[in-house]
Amino acid sequence: MSNALPPRINVSRTDIERVVTKFYKCIRNHPTLGPVFAKSIPDTADSWHPHEAKIANFWANAILHERSYSGNPMAVHMATPHVHVDHFPIWLDLFEEILRDTLRPDQADSFNAFARRIGRGLQMGLMYRSDSSDQPPRLR
Repeated sequence: MSNALPPRINVSRTDIERVVTKFYKCIRNHPTLGPVFAKSIPDTADSWHPHEAKIANFWANAILHERSYSGNPMAVHMATPHVHVDHFPIWLDLFEEILRDTLRPDQADSFNAFARRIGRGLQMGLMYRSDSSDQPPRLR
C-alpha cells in the first residue's frame, strides 16, 4: 500500500520538463528577461542544462511531490540583486504562454494558477528587499 500523495496537477514529469525546456529557450531570447538571466547563467548549453534540471526538479517536487529538489527559491531571488519585482509579471505571462502552447487547456490552467501563486509569493518577498543592507526595508 502506497502513502504517495496524488499530484497537485494532472501533469507528468515529462510534461514539466517540456515546459521548462521551452520556457528557458524563450527566456534566452526575451528582450527584458534574457539579460536578467544572462547575468546569472552564461548562454551555453552546458550552463543552461543544470539550471533547467534544477527548475524541473522544483516543479516536480511542488506538483508531483518528488523529492528531487532541495533549495530555497525565496533566498535565491532575494540574493540576486538584478531580479526585480517588475520582472515577475513578464515572467508569469511568458510562462503562461508556454504552458498554453505545451499542455492541454486543463493542465495549463491548473499549472498557471499554481505558478502565479508561487510567483506572487516571490514577488511579495522582493517588494520588501532592501536595495542596500544599511537601509531599512521599503514598505509599500
